[in-house]
Amino acid sequence: MYYHGRRRGQEGVGAIIDFLLANARLVIGVGGAAILGIATLAVKRLIERAGRTAEENKPITDSWEELGLGSSSPKLLKKGIEGVVMKKIAAATKKADLSQPAPPVHALEIRPAESVCVPVAAARVCVSLQERLQQYYATRVCVCRDGASRAQRRALEIGTEIHAFLRGKHTLMPLGELRLAGSLLDDLQVLTPDHTCLLVHLQVEESLWSVIRGEDTFLSHPQLFLIRRENLEYFPRGRSYWDHFLVGGYLSARLIAETLAKSVTEAMNWPSLTGTLECEVRPVLGGDGIKLEVCPGDGFQGDGEDEDERLFVRVLPTVRLGEESVCARPRPPCEHAWFHSLYPKEAGLLASRDQSDGGVRRKCLKTMKAICRTNPALRRLSGRHLSNLLLHLSDKEADWSEEAFSGRFQQAIEELIGHLELGKLPSYFTPAVNLLQEFSEDDIDEMGFMLYCAVSQPEILLI
Repeated sequence: MYYHGRRRGQEGVGAIIDFLLANARLVIGVGGAAILGIATLAVKRLIERAGRTAEENKPITDSWEELGLGSSSPKLLKKGIEGVVMKKIAAATKKADLSQPAPPVHALEIRPAESVCVPVAAARVCVSLQERLQQYYATRVCVCRDGASRAQRRALEIGTEIHAFLRGKHTLMPLGELRLAGSLLDDLQVLTPDHTCLLVHLQVEESLWSVIRGEDTFLSHPQLFLIRRENLEYFPRGRSYWDHFLVGGYLSARLIAETLAKSVTEAMNWPSLTGTLECEVRPVLGGDGIKLEVCPGDGFQGDGEDEDERLFVRVLPTVRLGEESVCARPRPPCEHAWFHSLYPKEAGLLASRDQSDGGVRRKCLKTMKAICRTNPALRRLSGRHLSNLLLHLSDKEADWSEEAFSGRFQQAIEELIGHLELGKLPSYFTPAVNLLQEFSEDDIDEMGFMLYCAVSQPEILLI
């Protein structure tokens, strides 16, 4: 190969590079070989271009397109490999510039995002982002009112049966009212009405129990609370029914949730409940707390309309002491702690601001929720993240009119990219809580890459 290169000039360099690429996969694996291939291909092309005469050399756009393959996947661009690639390309470009002028500007011309024509399947016409968003919201995002009402009615009927069963099973347990909660009740559900939440209130004596914020304990978490037993010297254990669920002087959320879930799952007559409600109901096993699956058809593996009307109902025990309302949703680092949900405040504030100025905050929220649910790369983003994002954006922007829908949508994407780059999205009501803390670096990279592509062409999110 050495003598062959001396006879034929630059062909020897190409043969050596081809030999290295052919054996790279055996040494550094498929992913490393792909990166090495991109770098060496760039070096090879630029060396060949430098050796050509001026009249033979023509603008070549193929090499730049092949270099762009490296940005098509965020998994390939690792920090160390990317630095090596860029150094090799910069060194080769410096050699090429000594004998070859820079390529003309028109060879690298890029069409701006505003001039992109979005093809429609039936007729090839250009529509604006505003029109695409309106069409997507009307056809994909909105939940049928009849379907939402039917889901609410089924959830309340199931909740009534469960409430009556618990009262009969645990006659001494002081249970309060049961009510519907969540996005289905607040008209914030998208695509299909497929999940909701029922809150069962536990009547706890305020003179015997007190709520302690997690920030004031070893938990150091603003949304975790402990419920402590008080006045044990005057009212010893046994005076309250909930003393059966004490762990270290605190009311255990896990013990209560497990007790209620075991009673409902093992002792409730599900065939009888199915016949009474005219829809199939069964518990979902393997999770924390009470979670039920409801299907109107003859079986749970149906399709078509029955599949669309499948509903999941979660039942959460809730305690209210003073101004604080907490639910039994065990979360680390302490499974006995109670969780304080900020969803009612977030949904209420968005609704009140939209009422005051006729804004599209909730409309923008529902659109982004639908996009995240249908896009695999963004599926980890929930309504909790998006609602806090829009509340922060609402403080910055005053114009939330219907005409500003597309502008606020694009701005929300850009704001979300900025938070992902920092790895921090503070909760609106509790800034000490970082809503992105639950994501890994790979998750953030994947979400950020998809949103970065959507900055120049938002229509890719509306497919």
